[in-house]
Amino acid sequence: MSDAFHYFGSDLTLSATGDLLTAEAADETTQRILRRLLTNIKGYLWEPGYGAGLPGMIGQTLEAAELSALITSQMYLEADVAHDPEPQIAVQQIPNGVAVQITYVSNATGETDFLSFDVTP
Repeated sequence: MSDAFHYFGSDLTLSATGDLLTAEAADETTQRILRRLLTNIKGYLWEPGYGAGLPGMIGQTLEAAELSALITSQMYLEADVAHDPEPQIAVQQIPNGVAVQITYVSNATGETDFLSFDVTP
């Protein structure tokens, strides 16, 4: 079953016929990764262990290596993220937050995908 096309923090998207647009393959994997990384720890009522809680880390002293390890461990919980080769994570401090770039191989498509996002207040 496909997920609804819904990027974290955005509105649901409608198809040309007025139905909810569904996400497939790369879009679905990208949405699932973002949802997992940006969901607060214990923020998902039915699965308290779900979520990396990246937004809750703003303002804390963070080591890029620790943040990369957290992101990698959370990505491995997604079935569509290949473990070999490992996802490549780049974390860079920006004013009031961090910029994250992720390169990974999708098990859904077999292709290398790139994901980039900022975590800011």
